[in-house]
Amino acid sequence: MIRPRHSMFSRLALVVAAGVAMWSLRDRALLAQSDLDAFMRQVMERRDDNWKKLQQYILDEREEVDLRGPGSFPLWGERREFTWYIKDGFFVRSPLKVNGAAVGEGDRRKYEDNYVRRQKARDRRARERAAAEASGAPAASDQAPAVDLEPDLPDSQSPAPAGLEDFIQQTRQPEFVSSAYFLRFRFDEGRYALVGREKLDGRDVLRVEYYPEKLFRDEESERRRNRQREQAGQNEPNRKQVDETVNRLMNKGSRVTLWVEPSAHQIIKYTFDNVDMDFFPGQWLVNVTGAHATMTMSQPFPDVWLPHDTRFQVTFMVAVGEVEARYSLDYHDYRQADVSTAIRVPEVR
Repeated sequence: MIRPRHSMFSRLALVVAAGVAMWSLRDRALLAQSDLDAFMRQVMERRDDNWKKLQQYILDEREEVDLRGPGSFPLWGERREFTWYIKDGFFVRSPLKVNGAAVGEGDRRKYEDNYVRRQKARDRRARERAAAEASGAPAASDQAPAVDLEPDLPDSQSPAPAGLEDFIQQTRQPEFVSSAYFLRFRFDEGRYALVGREKLDGRDVLRVEYYPEKLFRDEESERRRNRQREQAGQNEPNRKQVDETVNRLMNKGSRVTLWVEPSAHQIIKYTFDNVDMDFFPGQWLVNVTGAHATMTMSQPFPDVWLPHDTRFQVTFMVAVGEVEARYSLDYHDYRQADVSTAIRVPEVR
C-alpha cells in the first residue's frame, strides 16, 4: 500500500524542524558560554584593582596553625598576631604576639626592618622584569641573585609623603592581598559553568564552577626558569616533562567553586578541593587523602573588597593513622591611616 505523499512531507518537515531546533539550542549554548567567558575575563582583569582604590588603610591579622593526629589528638599548634601599617611607602607586617606572649620591641623592629627590605627587593625585581618584558631583554634578576643595593634609610632620613599619591610606593600586591588569591587565578576560556544565582551574606551572587586547565601552570615562572637554564647551558627536557605532567594531573583532579558579585565583577568567595591526589609518589609512606581551601572577602570600605579570611585543610594517612593539618589567616579591623602623621604600632602590654 502506498502511503499518501503528504505523510512523507510531514515527516521530512519534522526532521528539518528538529534539526533547526538542535542548531538553535547549540547556538544558544555557545552564546551563553561566550557570554560567561567574557564575564569571567572581566572578573580576572578587575581582581587586583581593589587594593589600589584605597591604599591608606591599616589592619590586624591573626595566623593559626594546628596539627592533629588520630582521634583529633593535638600534636602541635601556634597562634600569632600581627598588625599591618605603612612605612617608607610599603605595607609592613609587624608582629604583636606569639601564643599569647607579647613580642619584644627589639625583636619587633628587627622583624619589620627585614620585612621592608625583602619587600623593596621584590618590588624592584618586579619592576625590572616588567621593563625587560617590554623591551624583550632578560631582567637583571633573571641573570643573577638579587642583591639589595638600596638599604633602608633611618626613619629620620625617610622623606615624608606629600599626599595620597606619594603615600604608597609599593607596586606589588601586599601579602595580605596576594594570600587571598593563593591559587593565582588566570582567565581560562571555556572552563567555566554557570550553576545559578544564590544569596551569600544577603547579596545576590552568581555561583560559577571552574574546571581548571591553567590553574597550576605559571607561564611567567616557566619562561624565567627556561631563560636561566639557557643562560647556564642546561637542558633538562625530563624535568620539564615531569613538571608538565604534575601540573596537568593537579588541574584534572581539582574542583573550584566561585561566588561572584555580578555588578562589581568581584569574587567574594571561592572554595578549592583536590579530589584526586593518587598520582603523587610515595603513597606507601604518606597518602594525601584530601585538600580543601576556602577564601572569603569583605567590604570594609564602600566599593572596596579586601580579604577577610583564608582557610587550608589537608588530611593524610601515615602508619599511625590519619593526620590533619589546618592553617588559617584572619584579617580584621580595617581602618584608614592618617597620611599627615607617621604611623606607629602601639606597644603591646
